[in-house]
Amino acid sequence: MNGKSWIRNTLYVATIFPMPVIVMFSYVNTVAWAHKSTQALPFGTICVIAALYLFLSFPLTVLGSIVARHYGDANFNAPTRTTKIERQIPDNVPWFKQKWSQVFIAGFLPFSAIYIELNYIFASIWGHQIYTLFGILLFALVLLLVVTSFITIALLYFQLAREDHKWWWMSFINGGSTGIFILFYSWFYYFNRSEMKGILQGSFYFGYMAVISYAFFLLLGACSFASSMAFVRGIYGRLKID
Repeated sequence: MNGKSWIRNTLYVATIFPMPVIVMFSYVNTVAWAHKSTQALPFGTICVIAALYLFLSFPLTVLGSIVARHYGDANFNAPTRTTKIERQIPDNVPWFKQKWSQVFIAGFLPFSAIYIELNYIFASIWGHQIYTLFGILLFALVLLLVVTSFITIALLYFQLAREDHKWWWMSFINGGSTGIFILFYSWFYYFNRSEMKGILQGSFYFGYMAVISYAFFLLLGACSFASSMAFVRGIYGRLKID
């Protein structure tokens, strides 16, 4: 795009998370207004939040992109020499090495590591119980990031071993798939362990849980891509040296 792709990336960064949050919040707040709930934010508070995004968050994002554009490394330096002709990816892949099975494995293993702690968090947020294990919560977060990075790197190794070079988005999706499991678990918790019912409570619960799951998807996806990039640079950088 004649050196202007960074503008498009800036708009993506500035809107990829806030826009879905704004849409979901608008729906939830409208439902609260319709039911005359005290949880509905007044119009003045909404204007203040919108002003904070328009005049603080968005300009800082643009400023950070400009600084990175002029002072950062704009070129991708591959660890080895690459060819201009794209290599054909083999089609005969076993079912346990296909993309959908990788997404399931990459999401299930990190989710199983935080399942017990996640149950306490749900009970604290939606069950009005007091949560005091913040040290264990920090440990669970670190464990989640480490397990997600390791399992994504392992799946990346198997993907490269079967000559599949399109790993960029797969590493992101594999890491972020834990957010999908969190969303599925929120459905299970609502119908089997919570006492919530009705349109108002259901809208608040599923709306905010969708936002939280989406946030985990982006967070873990970015963490997985960064660790995968470091892994690829490490192994192919050593090959070039040898």
